[in-house]
Formats: sequence, C-alpha cells, structure tokens
Amino acid sequence: MVVFSCVKTMVVLVLAFLISVPSMVASAVSLYQDVDVTWGDGRGKILNNGQLLTLSLDRASGSGFQSKNQYLYGKIDMQIKLVPGNSAGTVTAFYLRSEGSSWDEIDFEFLGNLSGDPYIVHTNVYTQGKGNREQQFYLWFDPTADFHTYSFLWNPAHVVFYVDGRPIREFKNLEGAGIEYPKKQPMRLYSSLWNADDWATRGGLVKTDWSEAPFTASFRNFRANGCVWSNGVSSCNSSTSSEKAWLYSQQLDSTNQKKLKWVQKNYMIYDYCTDLKRFPQGLPLECTVRTKS
Repeated sequence: MVVFSCVKTMVVLVLAFLISVPSMVASAVSLYQDVDVTWGDGRGKILNNGQLLTLSLDRASGSGFQSKNQYLYGKIDMQIKLVPGNSAGTVTAFYLRSEGSSWDEIDFEFLGNLSGDPYIVHTNVYTQGKGNREQQFYLWFDPTADFHTYSFLWNPAHVVFYVDGRPIREFKNLEGAGIEYPKKQPMRLYSSLWNADDWATRGGLVKTDWSEAPFTASFRNFRANGCVWSNGVSSCNSSTSSEKAWLYSQQLDSTNQKKLKWVQKNYMIYDYCTDLKRFPQGLPLECTVRTKS
C-alpha cells in the first residue's frame, strides 16, 4: 500500500507539471512589453500574442524596431532567424547605440549573400562616434534554417559578443592605455532590415534581386538583464549582487577563452588589427595593447 501510494503521488505530481507547462509557455514575456516597431509602414510586425517579431524589406522600404528601455550596461540576448535564400544586398542589423553626435555603439550586422554562400557576421564597436573596429566572421551553422541566440555582454570591464553562448569577440576596457571605452552613455537596443547593396555583398558587386522580395527576418525571446537607465538613475543601484553577477565579470574564464580562440582561428575572416594596408601609419593603439595582453 505504501509503494502504491508513492507511485500515485508521483503520477499526480507529473500530471500537474505537464498541465502547467502550456501556461508557463503562454506566460512568457511578450515583445509588446519590451520593444516598439519604429519604422517600415507595416513591414515590421509583432505576431503570435507578442511571441514573434518579423521585419521585412522590399524595394520601397525596410523596417526596424527598438527597445523601450535604455541601458547603461547589460546582458542582452535575442533569438534571430535570418533572411533565407538569395539575401544578397540585405543587412539585418542588431545593435546597441546611444544618442547624439559622439555616440557609442556595439554592432552585430548580418550581411546577406547569394543562395548557398555563407552569411558574414560583421561586428564593430564605436566610442565617442569613432568606429573602424570591424571584425567579421562566418558561422558554423546555417543561420536561416532556425533561430539562434545572439548576445551582448557589456559591463565596465569588457564587451563580449556571443553566438549561441559561444564568445566570438571581446573588446576590453583599456582606458588605462588611453583608449576610449563605452561607459558613460546609456544605449538602446535597435534592429533593422535594410538594403545595402552598395557595399554589403562582396563590396557591392552583388546587387539585391528584388524579384526575391519581400525579404524577412524573424526575432523572438528578447531577454535584457540590464541596468535600466531612467531620468539619470540606474536600476542596478538598487539590485542585489546575485541579480547582476554579469556586471562584475572582469574577464572570460579559461573555457570561454578557448571557445573564443576556436572561433577566431576557424571562422574569423577579417580583423582590423591585422589590416596593415588600411592603417599604413600604424595599427590602432588597442591592437598593440591587445596583442601584448
């Protein structure tokens, strides 16, 4: 009788859990709460009760959205499925940016390509309106076949770009060596799908095939564990240390350093810090410091 009672209790608990799962999924945070579609005249849409967002591009216009909140540091994730098929000439941008003429910015830009050719992941970091810090990568999967998670970690010590939790790039705070770092200006998350066939695919050699339009990229599962900036006050001033462990991360651990090196060895296709033709008077200072560190 005791055994039967235990089994019966376990069955009840399992059934209760299974019944609760749909409600757990249904209660996921809605994109309506986190972002606004800001341009595109209807080409950007929030669907499925706020669980999916799509951006489209045709000959007349692209589209875009932005986060409702601004952040001064954060760990931000979003799942994206990129434009499938012949996406040459298109760019899907996913980035953080501050306001003003001396802005800070942290960029993912996904450069479309001819069917069967790999996407190029273009990354950049701007400080005080100055960029020119491009690194580019291929991916180790087809980013159009399914959703993958693209993330920024931005804190006082470093900026890290992640793909499916794997770091692909790190930009360290090297202010001690006289290098600007984005730390004073709150940034908002933006995303857009637009036509850039003057430069995006093979330097502009391959143009957008408008017979393939509309081009569509899909987004879901936006997560922002960040310091929300409002009226000059950071939400992190009142949060506990356990809620913001990411804020105190000083460097990648040994496991993630190995993952970073694997990506950069096997999938990096451009690094501004090795482009001597572009910088004949000498590489940017952070490149020299990075090599020594």
